[in-house]
Amino acid sequence: MMHEYIDFPGLSAIKVKRREEPAFTYPWHFHTEYELLYVMEGTGTSFVADSIQPFESGDLVLLGSNLPHFWKNDQSYTTEGSKKKVKYIVIQFPDDFFHDQISKYPEFCLIGALLERSARGIRFQPPVVSQVSETIIEMTETKGFERIILLMQVLQMLATTKEYILLAGEYYQQKNFEANSDRLTRVMHFINTRYQHNIKLEEVAEMAHLHPAAFCRFFKEKTGKSLLQYVNDMRISYACKLIIEHRETISQVCFEVGFNNLSNFNRTFKKQTGFTPTEYYRQFNKN
Repeated sequence: MMHEYIDFPGLSAIKVKRREEPAFTYPWHFHTEYELLYVMEGTGTSFVADSIQPFESGDLVLLGSNLPHFWKNDQSYTTEGSKKKVKYIVIQFPDDFFHDQISKYPEFCLIGALLERSARGIRFQPPVVSQVSETIIEMTETKGFERIILLMQVLQMLATTKEYILLAGEYYQQKNFEANSDRLTRVMHFINTRYQHNIKLEEVAEMAHLHPAAFCRFFKEKTGKSLLQYVNDMRISYACKLIIEHRETISQVCFEVGFNNLSNFNRTFKKQTGFTPTEYYRQFNKN
């Protein structure tokens, strides 16, 4: 699992990014900062800790500090000739944001409770999103103190609603996956932190206390994918990011993400994205 280190330009308290891209490409990762992700246009699957759920345009999620996550678009976004785009806004702020005020003053108690809930990830329902979406968009057009005021307004509105769902399971605990943890939680944690290495079916099945054949049925039922498909999806998502960054050769990317031979990597990459790795880099830069 990648630990993302987020830089805040000019030591600002908030980082706001508005993006339009062919697809989400950032792999399974976590960071110490809180994150508010608003998908203006796009569909796919969100992975948050042990939660796997579809997302669509208008999706709004608040992620707590160190909560592992990644978003993956539908395959139609990466097929050859696709003109689809994902449009989104990401707002990130430090885990010590107004920490003393939130913990001390009653005016901040609702926001404090909201941030505590975000440890499991929070997906807000459409009526709530419609109330805050314009303010979130306005944050991309402002700077400085005005941006902080707008963020506090958004957080206060989100803190007062009951129209939300928590994403990670009730017994999910960061960095604490004991034997009595939920079976899927333990399996997903293992896969999502080791997908760059060789993962054997027998090893994962044993961890779930299931026969390999029974585990395959269990995993397919929970994720909609075979173990190999899921692992390859994570590897290719990470490869997409590395290819776009263009700091490594295709061969280096192949082994970095967990494949052990180049031909298999190229074949799997083409199957997943509709492009060869080189074509994908050219396509991304063309767009």
